[in-house]
Amino acid sequence: MRPLLAMSQNKTEFQRFKILKGIIFAALAIILVRLFFIQIIEHDDWVAKAEKQHTLLKTITARRGEIYMMNQGEPVVVVLNQTTYQIVIDPTITKKEDIEKALNTYAKDYATANLDEIYSQEGLRYAIVAKNIPHDIAEAIAKSDIPAIWLKKTNQRVYPEGELAANVLGFVNADGVGQYGIEGALNDVLSGKDGLLKTTADINKVALSIGNDNIKIPAEDGKNVILSIDRGFEQGVEEIASAALANSAATNVAILAMDPNNGEIMAMANLPSYNPGDYGKVKDASAYINYTTEVPYEPASVCKSFAFSAAINEGKMNADTIYTNRGYEIIDGQTINNAEKRASLNGTINMRTALYWSLNTGSIHALKLLGDNTIEITSAAREKLYDYYYNKFRLGRATGIELYESPGLVWEPHAEIYGLNAAYANMTFGQNLSLTMVQVASAFSAVVNGGTYYTPTIVKSPSLTTELTQEKILSDDTSAAMRDLLINNRSNKVLRGIDKSGYAIGGKTGTAQTIKDGAYTMDEYIGSYVGFVGAKGELPKIVIMVKMWGEGEHIEGNKDPMSLFDSLSNYAIDYFKIKPGV
Repeated sequence: MRPLLAMSQNKTEFQRFKILKGIIFAALAIILVRLFFIQIIEHDDWVAKAEKQHTLLKTITARRGEIYMMNQGEPVVVVLNQTTYQIVIDPTITKKEDIEKALNTYAKDYATANLDEIYSQEGLRYAIVAKNIPHDIAEAIAKSDIPAIWLKKTNQRVYPEGELAANVLGFVNADGVGQYGIEGALNDVLSGKDGLLKTTADINKVALSIGNDNIKIPAEDGKNVILSIDRGFEQGVEEIASAALANSAATNVAILAMDPNNGEIMAMANLPSYNPGDYGKVKDASAYINYTTEVPYEPASVCKSFAFSAAINEGKMNADTIYTNRGYEIIDGQTINNAEKRASLNGTINMRTALYWSLNTGSIHALKLLGDNTIEITSAAREKLYDYYYNKFRLGRATGIELYESPGLVWEPHAEIYGLNAAYANMTFGQNLSLTMVQVASAFSAVVNGGTYYTPTIVKSPSLTTELTQEKILSDDTSAAMRDLLINNRSNKVLRGIDKSGYAIGGKTGTAQTIKDGAYTMDEYIGSYVGFVGAKGELPKIVIMVKMWGEGEHIEGNKDPMSLFDSLSNYAIDYFKIKPGV
């Protein structure tokens, strides 16, 4: 017979065994239930998570197209790409203190992210912590053996020409997006399309050559863009303009030079300028603006060329047509005066004299003649001038040039505004409207090139979708008559030897009051000059427009802007080796 104590111990052990057995069965039941949910109910979710951890998704960055200018007929690169690297980490594996130390040691100037913010995001597996790192620094970081850190090859934009034509070129920001100029306006053309790599990867995110779902979409590199601007000519134009600005009360100058026989832009300068490679260092974002295309203004008396052209082309007047100049006109109750008030000009004068002395009464008379009236401005006169300004010369509307541009404003002939006739009178001498320099230069080119309007263009290649316009808007005789009038405007330059012998050089000044607080002010003038250059007896080779201005300054078109044009026209003759005519 077994002792009672032994029987009691056996009973206790048996109970413990039963409890342990129950716990084990309960645990197994829980595991089986969980496995059921994982394998059956949540199967798809877990498969997706597994695939995510072992799948590498990588963007294949497209190469951004380079930008070229012409140089005496040959393209030369002025914007190119430099291979750089981005630092990419997996915050769930990479230790914060390790990457922080690496950045401070090697790439402090290239860090782009806040590590505290990155490591505060739960579950984040991919973060870019530095950009535009040179090869040698990237190599040093790669040797630091930090877990889950990758170097992604990228392209950095390089501007070897510094400030040259910066407002035309624009820049690429830290996100790789073009801003301003060609970089911005043609960003889609230059940037191309990124590709995609999807493949199986190991724990260190190294791509493996296995997997049925691998995807590789090649990147489509951006297109190279060749500009019509001549690099050497552009450099010379900017140097001459810089010297002129240093000796003027003006603080800004914008210059546009174009081939009047095809619309190609040969130079486009804005001073002061900036370095696109250091675009973030400018003090004011206005430094990025291209004033030749983006800022409409009142160009003043340069527009007399258009009013005179319209009246001559309609057969309403010629250079010898006479009218009575009183020195002023009263229209819609407003007194419009001539800037030139010498008494010898009062009385009967011809239109050649009116243009030479830039008399407002002369351009107003041309407007009256468009309506077959010498006394008043009629609705027919307004309609005809509008047809020439807006429809033929394409003033007050976008030209279609491959840059950002503003349309400006030309009043319609039946606009519901007070003093419409007075507004149209002002429009004949370039006030009460707003135009861009590229609009004016393109229209002026049509006036002097034989009468054909060409859409201005700054891109020689590739062929873009913009439809270029080529339209005959003036007769050959009208254009020839206007060239003679504009050359006559510079007859004193010929006598003084400023214009070279054997060349046909003509132009027109413009001095515009500015508007402040809704009214014209005498406190500030903007000066403009537009002219052409060519061999005597031939059609012009180049049209050049100059605009100079400064806050609170009186810049008159017949002074600093015309003097700058004088220098530029002679420089163009020498640079392009234009032979004199007879």
